[in-house]
Parts: sequence; C-alpha cells; structure tokens
Amino acid sequence: MVKNNHVRVYKSEENLAREEQLAHKIATVAADPVEVTPLVAEMIINRIIDNASVAIASLNRAPIIAARAQALTHAPTTNGKGSSVFGISDKVSPEWAAWANGVAVRELDYHDTFLAADYSHPGDNIPPILAVAQHTGASGADLIRGIATGYEIQVNLVKAICLHKHKIDHVAHLGPSAAAGIGTLLGLDVETIFQSVGQALHTTTATRQSRKGEISTWKAHAPAFAGKMAVEAVDRSMRGQTSPVPIYEGEDGVIAWMLDGPDASYEVPLPEAGEPKRAILDTYTKEHSAEYQAQAWIDLARKLHGEHPEATDPANVKSVLIKTSHHTHYVIGSGANDPQKYSPTASRETLDHSIPYIFTVALQDGSWHHVDSYSPERAGRPDTVELWHKVTTVEDPEWTRRYHSLDIAEKAFGGTVVITLTDGTVITDEIAVADAHPLGARPFARQQYINKFRTLATGLVEASEIERFLAAAEALPELGPGELDQLNITAAPGVFDLAAAPKGLF
Repeated sequence: MVKNNHVRVYKSEENLAREEQLAHKIATVAADPVEVTPLVAEMIINRIIDNASVAIASLNRAPIIAARAQALTHAPTTNGKGSSVFGISDKVSPEWAAWANGVAVRELDYHDTFLAADYSHPGDNIPPILAVAQHTGASGADLIRGIATGYEIQVNLVKAICLHKHKIDHVAHLGPSAAAGIGTLLGLDVETIFQSVGQALHTTTATRQSRKGEISTWKAHAPAFAGKMAVEAVDRSMRGQTSPVPIYEGEDGVIAWMLDGPDASYEVPLPEAGEPKRAILDTYTKEHSAEYQAQAWIDLARKLHGEHPEATDPANVKSVLIKTSHHTHYVIGSGANDPQKYSPTASRETLDHSIPYIFTVALQDGSWHHVDSYSPERAGRPDTVELWHKVTTVEDPEWTRRYHSLDIAEKAFGGTVVITLTDGTVITDEIAVADAHPLGARPFARQQYINKFRTLATGLVEASEIERFLAAAEALPELGPGELDQLNITAAPGVFDLAAAPKGLF
C-alpha cells in the first residue's frame, strides 16, 4: 500500500538521517525491484504512442527545429551506442536526445497530464528515460520499469507539494522523477539514485514566468531541460559525485526558501516496499492540443455549438461567464490579468493558455485543430475577437473544491458556463471532466491512442513506417536488449530540411 511520508524543514543541528530524507525515500522506491502490473505496462505503451504522435506533429515547428539542430551537433558518447531523435535516423548523445525529444513532445501541449496540489505532464519523463535506455542497450522490460517509476514519483510529488503558489515551475518535480526513473532502468543502487535525485532537483528549480504573460518558446524547452539535467545528474552520480543534502528538508533547502518556508510540512505518498507502482493509472491524456484545463471546455463548447448556434454570433451575445476552479480562472482565465490572453496577435503559446480564446473558437467552429485553431487568421477574425472579448471567468468555490479533491471519482477540471443573449435568454450548461478522461463521455483506450497517432502522423510519416512503429510499441514487453531503437520514427522524405535549421554556437 501507499504510505504517507511526513516531510518538514530541519535545522542543521538536527542532523536529519539520510534514510529519513525525501530524496532517499524516493531513491528507495526507485531501487525496489517490484514487478510492473499488466495494466500499468499497457498504459505505458499507450503513453509512448501518445508522446510519439504529438512529437511527430511538431517536427516542423521552430522550437523543435532548433532543439534537433542542437542535438545533432553532439555525437554519441563512448560508453553507449547513442540515442534516437524523433524524425531522423541519426544517433546523438543521450542527454541531447532527451532534450530534442522532450521539446518535440511538449511543444503542442497535447500529451498527458496530472493535476493535484501542483501540475504536471508526466509523459515528459519518457524522453530522458527512453534516451538512456537506447544508449545503454536496455530491454523493453527495463524501459517499462523505468517509466513506471518516473510516473510514480512525479505523480506523488504533485499530489503533495505545491510549487505554483510560490511561482516555481512544475518541472521541479520532473527532474527528480526522471532521475529516479533512469535509476530504476539502470538498476542503480539507492545511494547513487539518491544523489541523482538531489542533483536533478537542485538544477531544475525555475520560476513560472515561462508560463505568464507573453508566453515564449521556452515553455516547450522547460521540461526538456529538466530531462536533460536528470540524465546528466545520473551520470555525475554514477561517477561518485554528490548532491546538496538534505535537498528538500535542509535549513537552506528547497522547501525552506523556495516553497512554504521553515515551518512547512507535507505528507508525500510513496509505495511501500514490494508495492507495485500504479500512479500512471491516475493520469489522463488530451484529445485536444491545449492546456489541460481547456479540454473539458472545448468539449462543452462543441456541444453548445450544435445545440445553440445562435450563441456563436457575437451580435446575439451579451456576455459569456465561465465559473470554474481557482487554477483555471487565475492561470488561463481572465483572473490571470494578462491582456495577452485577449490579443488576436498573441503567440500560440499564449493562446493555448487562454480559456476565453479557446472556448470562443471551439464554440464558433464546433471543433478544435492543433494548427488551424491557433492560426493568426483564425485568431484575428473580427467576429471571433468580438465574441472572445465578451468571455470572462470567475472562481467558483465548489469547482475549486472538486479540482483539489483527492477522490479521483469526484476530481473535476471543468465548470459551469452562463451565456446571456441580447434578448435576455440565458443558456447554462456544465461539464466536470473532458470527454477523453477515464470518467468522461468517451474515455481514451488503446484504439484512441492509435487513432491519434495515425491522424497526426499522416502526411509526415510513410504508411509502412506508421505500421512498423505501432507494432514495435505494442510489442514493447518483448523487445530485447538493444532493440529499443524500434521506438523511434523516421519522417517521410522531404518533410523537413536539416540543412535549413538555424545556426548557433555548437
């Protein structure tokens, strides 16, 4: 069973025993040789397919072009055969494959999510763990074990420790989880993983300005950087190098000075010895390319498009009020006080964090597309801008309570919409979870993951390569040592021109 571990700040003279430190407990979980359950293994395959689909769809986007170009300047290192980069057959050093693939997976904001005390995209663990697995010649079973740990640690940190209220970016939970997952993959001892977790945390704490105001291309790079740091932290720890101790609980550590301060305390759930790692089953993916809190709102807007076409015309609408959770209101709603969220010239990264924009376009179009819905032409359409500026959000305490509920059956990421028409008619509807959520109207299963991959890969990957990749992914548990290169995907000829990539320092 899962055990809650009390975590607080300790003064230096209290000399907290290593075995009682959170980083050491994380390492102990990572080193536990417990078998992965069939349900978890199946979901890991789903998420590998999911990551690949969104990475392929982003191959020609500027952040991916730049990150791929950087990676290609770093050849495989001497202690392994190198790691694959999505879209090409070239091999690079594993930390740079983690970087390039991490950016590709994250760019479209289109892969899995877990939300609790903090936020996360736990699929961000897969690129660094897979890169190390390919470099070291690991097996499919090894990779499954490593990914199960990555998800377990990140989800449990996210359940217990809030970063965002202190304006610390959520990738601070990703560095430690990826390092732990790599430790499991490689079968490292507790002490080495402990040092890796501490170094990864120490080097991946950053501010949330990357997700505020005019959101930049760094949003996609942030988790890739955390994954790259995790790979490097493991390498250093394997060479006997140590980390700040205690990294979480120390008098000058992360909790005392970056989070809730010297009087803080948390209850962090972690599996006990011999307990399977199941946390991936609490996570959920995206049907739509947008911030996760927008998923349910896109589904509700599509429904209202069909039921109330009159609400799509701004001439008929007086106001649109979205009652939702604290997070949705203050981070992607009007409560953020970001004028960019209402600007038709805002970046794509900003628009996918604007619920007023997303709801408006989905309401008018009755659909959502990962490229077309964000185009400058679509954002600048006069009737859209007029309706968009009539949409506001407000926090509703009940939806906030449900958002933070620890009961998965009650946890919700939606809210209530009240559309007031100019003739006085009031249209009210609500949604708790996205249609693709495990408790939604159309939960994602293996076939939906495959369909998502086929849809996003069409035109970018040859049909034979699509089928080859899907067969390899579904056969993951049987892939032997050195066979994980089969999880890479090669783009069709002419999809991109490597020589046209921007030049930099490397």
